[in-house]
Amino acid sequence: MEIFLTELETYMYNIVEVCTSLLEFFGIVVLVTSAVRAFIRWARRDRKNIRLDLAQGIALALEFKMGGEVLRTVVVREWSELGILGAIIVLRAVLTFLIHWEIKNEKKDMAENTTRKHDTDAIS
Repeated sequence: MEIFLTELETYMYNIVEVCTSLLEFFGIVVLVTSAVRAFIRWARRDRKNIRLDLAQGIALALEFKMGGEVLRTVVVREWSELGILGAIIVLRAVLTFLIHWEIKNEKKDMAENTTRKHDTDAIS
């Protein structure tokens, strides 16, 4: 029975490591893709909503990275590792919160600018 549990633990550890790596990779792909798209739009002088799109890409990438860190907590064996992992999760959560706050404010500013433009056009 002990051999079975040891094998099962090893199997689970390997699955978690692969899944964690996949989530980290997806986060990197999302971040790089968003940054390249934003740069191309910036270079073409198509700057409408560029900050919003980039911020949403960064937020999504952070969500993938944080998912990988949460999954990694399954295989943590020492308290020091758990503390480091917890700090990373808290840091990424704070970054995600700040980016979502920025996205919300950017959308609000865009809505206000659109309303002002319509009001100005109606007066003219």
